Amino acid sequence: MEIVYGILLVLHLIGWALVLGGAVYGMRPVSLNKGMLHGILTALIAGILMVGLASAGLAADEPNNIKIGVKLVIALVVTGLIIFGNRNSEKVTRGYLGAIAGLTTVNIAIAVLWS
Repeated sequence: MEIVYGILLVLHLIGWALVLGGAVYGMRPVSLNKGMLHGILTALIAGILMVGLASAGLAADEPNNIKIGVKLVIALVVTGLIIFGNRNSEKVTRGYLGAIAGLTTVNIAIAVLWS
C-alpha cells in the first residue's frame, strides 16, 4: 500500500503544481487556464484518497485531522474560485489569480511546515 500512497502523493503534488503554474502563467494575459480545473480536481481527489488510506492504517503515519481539515477548506475555496472563474471569465483579474496562487502556496506551506 505504500506504493499506492506514494503514487497518490505524486498525483496530489502534480495537481497543485498545475494550479499554481496555471495561476502564475495566467497573470500576464489575465486568463484562467483550463488545465487548472483538472489540476485542482486531481489534487482534491488524490488528497482525499491519501487521507482515507492513512486513516485506515495503510500508510506510515496517522493523519493530523486538524491539518487535513484546514487544507481541505483551502482546497475547496480554490476549487470554487477556479470553477467560478471558468464560468465567468470576465470576472477574472490579476488579483483573482493572485488569490488562487496565494491560497495554493499557503496550502503547500501547511503541508510542508505543519508537523
